[in-house]
Amino acid sequence: MRFAHPLIIGAGPAGCAAAIALRQLGADCTLIEHHQEVGDPLCGGFLSWRTAEQLGVLGVDLAKLGAHRVNKLRLFAAGLTAELDLPQQAFGLSRHALDTEMRRVALAQGAEILFDSIRGFDKNRAKGRRDNYDAPALFLAAGKHDVPRAGRPRNAKDTTAGLRLRLPSSPERDALLGGVIELHLFKGCYVGIVLQEHGSANVCLAVRKPALTTAGGSPVQLFGQLAEQSPVLAQRLGSDWKGTKIDAIGSVPYGYICHETREDLYRLGDQAAVIPSLAGEGNSIAVASGVAAAEAFVHGVDASAFQRQFAKRAQRPVCLASVMWHTAEHPIGARIALTLARLAPGIIANFADWARIPPSTPLARP
Repeated sequence: MRFAHPLIIGAGPAGCAAAIALRQLGADCTLIEHHQEVGDPLCGGFLSWRTAEQLGVLGVDLAKLGAHRVNKLRLFAAGLTAELDLPQQAFGLSRHALDTEMRRVALAQGAEILFDSIRGFDKNRAKGRRDNYDAPALFLAAGKHDVPRAGRPRNAKDTTAGLRLRLPSSPERDALLGGVIELHLFKGCYVGIVLQEHGSANVCLAVRKPALTTAGGSPVQLFGQLAEQSPVLAQRLGSDWKGTKIDAIGSVPYGYICHETREDLYRLGDQAAVIPSLAGEGNSIAVASGVAAAEAFVHGVDASAFQRQFAKRAQRPVCLASVMWHTAEHPIGARIALTLARLAPGIIANFADWARIPPSTPLARP
């Protein structure tokens, strides 16, 4: 099939942001998505105030979707606790709800969607299981899953895995977690917990390979060990977590930034930069990259130039978030961070804001 407009590979936040932005700028586009049914990816359940602002410009209203309002950050490590106000209101929302709405908005704006599994690329061509697709530009928004022969570089440091529990609503968890996002810091891993729509609790664990190995490679055993170490985490998990499915993704390349690409292949979202999830800004980078790529294409900026420009925007937040991550995964660093949060919460709040990708000029809404 041949198209006279861009093809966007992936209908998650990055791909749909690109589609919506292209339509707002008057350009046609087609999304190519592997799954007809919208899934619930592991990462991205927390949406910062900046992400909420970016999504609002695109026509996505988080409050109308029933997102849980989050106003505080609570930290736990080595027996210490710290709680501080977030600079602005954030939200907890499942990726299923977010992706469903973003896909709906993109299609309502006039984007088209096809369903196929992309297996590779030639110049100006996406090669799918069902057909090949020729277009003047390709936007790769495949998230953390690489397309064969077009993947991100892997190295020996690629040892982080992501695990996720989705726990049902309960009065106990509502009382503990209302209006709060929590980070529980352990040696070699951390657990983030936030309530989402309908009161369900999203529990995400980012773990280094050695920490998972000490649990025999078993996610269930690892959660159990952490619960034994931390009574407050055990209280949040409750008695029903062992019967819950644990979703997993391996070899997450935290800290990766794409600096170079082919002139026809714009890389978006986690294909452009992978910020450690501790910062809570994965969706912000996804949306920002989609909008920036759309603007670049409409203004005649090829993918190579776009990628270099976006890499510069992503450099500071990804590096600062990596510092936060490496500090938090060591007991001494975690204790220092919590002590600082208790004595000078403004410093932690400012550090979190510095680790967020600078916003681009908002699109004019039609």
